[in-house]
Order: sequence, then C-alpha cells, then structure tokens
Amino acid sequence: MFKDKILLITGGTGSFGNAVLKRFLDSDLKEIRIFSRDEKKQDDMRKKYVNSKLKFYIGDVRDYQSILNATRGVDFIYHAAALKQVPSCEFHPLEAVKTNVLGTENVLEAAIQNGVKRVVCLSTDKAVYPINAMGISKAMMEKVMVAKSRNVDDTKTVICGTRYGNVMASRGSVIPLFIEQIRANNPLTITDPNMTRFMMTLADAVDLVLYAFEHGSNGDIFVQKSPAATVEVLAKALASLMDKPDFPINVIGTRHGEKLYEALLSREEMACAEDMGDYFRIPPDLRDLNYAKFVEEGEEKISRMEDYNSHNTERLDIEGMQKLLLKLEFMQAIASGEPVVPEE
Repeated sequence: MFKDKILLITGGTGSFGNAVLKRFLDSDLKEIRIFSRDEKKQDDMRKKYVNSKLKFYIGDVRDYQSILNATRGVDFIYHAAALKQVPSCEFHPLEAVKTNVLGTENVLEAAIQNGVKRVVCLSTDKAVYPINAMGISKAMMEKVMVAKSRNVDDTKTVICGTRYGNVMASRGSVIPLFIEQIRANNPLTITDPNMTRFMMTLADAVDLVLYAFEHGSNGDIFVQKSPAATVEVLAKALASLMDKPDFPINVIGTRHGEKLYEALLSREEMACAEDMGDYFRIPPDLRDLNYAKFVEEGEEKISRMEDYNSHNTERLDIEGMQKLLLKLEFMQAIASGEPVVPEE
C-alpha cells in the first residue's frame, strides 16, 4: 500500500509527526513531507533524522496556496495541524477557528484538487459535547470533514477521521509538567483530583490513524477503546515511578474550559456505531435534506444508550497507570534513574 508513495503530515513537527516518522522512516514510502509553520522545529527534525526521504515544507494550513503547493504529487495525508491547548483557545477562539476549521477546509480542498488518495483528519474527545472553544472548533472540523467527504469521488479521494483521548506526554500534556515539578521539588499542581481522562500512548495514536487509513470510507470517524484514570491517580503513579510516592499535591481548581470527564462517543453516535473490536467506527449520516422520504427510527434506542466517556470506561488504578506509563520509552529511562526529558 505504501510502496513508492508520498505521505504528507500537516503539523508534522509535533508529537504525532515524530511518532509517525519513527514508524515509517524505514518503510517503503518514497517520501514523507513535513508541513508546518515552525522553521526551527523543522531544522531540528532535519538534523535529528538526517534522512533523504524526509522533505520539509514551510507553510500554514490557514494559507490555502501553501498547502496546495505542498500537496502536489502527494498520495496520502495525515492532517494533525491544530491549535489544541484548551486555555489558549478559550482566550483566542477565532484563532482556533482559523486553524482547526478553516485550515481543515483548506487541507481537504487542496487534497481533492491534487487527487490525494486518502486523508485522515485527527480530532479529539473534546469535540463530543464540547464546552470549550478548542472542542467546539474540533467538532466543526469533524463536520467540515464529513460534509466535504459527501461530495468527492471515493474512487479518487477518501476522507475520514480519528478521535483521540489524552495522548500521554504529547505536546501540551500534563505529564512533562508533572516531571518538571517533581525534579524542581515543587508540589504537583492538579486541577481536580476526580477529573478523569482517557489515556493512550503515541504508539496507540499512530495505530488508530493506520486503522482508519486502512478501513475508513468517506466520512467515517474511528475511536480507539481506551482506559481512563483520574488526574490524581496519574500524578501519584508518576511520582511513584520517580521514587517519590509521597510527593505533595496542590489542588488549584479547574482551568478555563475544562470538563470533569471527556466523552469519545455521544449517545447518538453509540446508537449507530459499529463495534470493531479494539475500535468503534462512527459512520456518517448520509441522508440528504429531503427528510420526508426517510422513516425516522432509533429515537427509543438512543434514549436507552449511554455515551462512551472517561467515567464509564475501564478505570486504571495507580498500578495500572504505572504499567501504561512504562510503555513510554522516556518513562522507562526516568524510572531507572536516567536524566531524560520527554520529546515534544
């Protein structure tokens, strides 16, 4: 499938882009294009990997012409570029719209114009029942993706999406902050000890995108079944792995736009989702606006459904959270006493 093909990763200098490179640099892909607006991170990545398969494109998904140029000759796109920090999006909601919504429209239109075969758009659990600007912009991103997918020839281009929970130690994750606080001997700051979040590794994130890539049809959204933990359990598990099990914790209160728990599928989506084992597939609603010709069904089913959220999924205790943390290479090093910091 990948032999002699060209893959473009938008936002490719971030955590997800680096995880993809670790998986695919030695594959039979002909070329991997990194598209981002940060020339310093691109230069760092160029020096880190020193690989002729890797090509770098400076641009911004907000600028249609720059993404149109970068997608010429491309076979596949993983669209990871986003504004994803909840508090900053709360204070600058239009910036979230420009990148997450309009930027996605630009990527998809450029993909269609240049005959890109498959596009996977990365979304977040915050898009389900959104209460913050980041989640609302990502929910709209999903709607743009589904709407755009209605009008493409699926023999030429397939557009689908994925939805993530908390990707541990990715850019903006609380784990690097906790590590920094422990090393500085400052109390861990947690917003609400009972707040739960889905937990997944960057390797899980890449697996989910690959699953969507291989199994997705136009408009599909894929979700990985994931365990969850409270923020308090995460903090205590991390402190214990760093040999400081009784490290002090300060509760500082919920930040702007934060939820007590996150949902990966709404009740309405659960009613139509396909259980695929380790994943859920959420198919698009392919009805047109002539509703009279459709028989309305499913209201009673929806009323009996429960959403899939971080309060009702598998709940990790401290030991289970430690096992999951130790899947991260840098956490293995930290637990063994090596002075390692997580890569962004």
